[in-house]
Amino acid sequence: MTATATATATVTVDVTEPAARFRDLLAAEWLKLWSLRSTVWAYVIGTLVVVGFNVGATYDRYRYWTARNAADRADFIADGIAHQYAYTTNAGTVMMLAAGAIGAVAITGEYGTGLIRTTFAAIPARRSVMAAKAGVLTLVMTGYGAVVAALSFWLSQAILARRDAGVSVGDPGSLRLVVASALLAPVCGLAGMAIGVLLRHGGAAIVTVVVVLLVVPLVFADDRHWAAVVDHALPSSAWMRLVDVRYDPGVGIPFPWTVGGAWTVFALWALGAAAVAVFAAPRRDQ
Repeated sequence: MTATATATATVTVDVTEPAARFRDLLAAEWLKLWSLRSTVWAYVIGTLVVVGFNVGATYDRYRYWTARNAADRADFIADGIAHQYAYTTNAGTVMMLAAGAIGAVAITGEYGTGLIRTTFAAIPARRSVMAAKAGVLTLVMTGYGAVVAALSFWLSQAILARRDAGVSVGDPGSLRLVVASALLAPVCGLAGMAIGVLLRHGGAAIVTVVVVLLVVPLVFADDRHWAAVVDHALPSSAWMRLVDVRYDPGVGIPFPWTVGGAWTVFALWALGAAAVAVFAAPRRDQ
């Protein structure tokens, strides 16, 4: 009887999963964003409040139109004051606060629940993850801002048109007003995300958003050169310069600035905030 020894070879197969494609990261962040009911409600409530401010101010002007004399009504039309009701300063303030808070919560919520650890464990390429987050936030906030700006302009001017005092989007400065008001949302949203990445705490991030976007502009006036430089470098001041259709750098404005400069401030804030969010996250763990 012959014993036959059978050798069993064990083959180890090294299975390596392919790296996640950037479009996959975008899809994941898109699903993550809309999986929360609070996201939808935040955009709905924000839209109603901002549009409500603009429509309410316009209707008040419409209601008391006949209480003004003919000269005042003529000046209202000649000076293009209707543009000021298309997107009021109060509405812009609310938009900056809402967009900044949404951007901050979009990242601090993941830090608070610990989901960010799971995300980075599944996808070690942290910069790609944060770039996808910033990309999705920019897309959504741009669409959100465009809807709010378009609705505000259309409704406010439709009301004023009943007094023959409205303007159209084809009038000088109207399109710039709508575009600048639409882009105010992604600029502030990205700023909020950058602050959220740095602080990683929802409450602290929102307070900082309020200070940076709303309080600091109140501290610096443009009556002195150094203060004017700081003031002009803020997104709120850039937005106000862009929507000021009748801006006249005359005697009353000691340090005037250009439309191109305001657009540059918008671009630098958006790019700078996105860069902070992308490059700071890999250096800051839980």
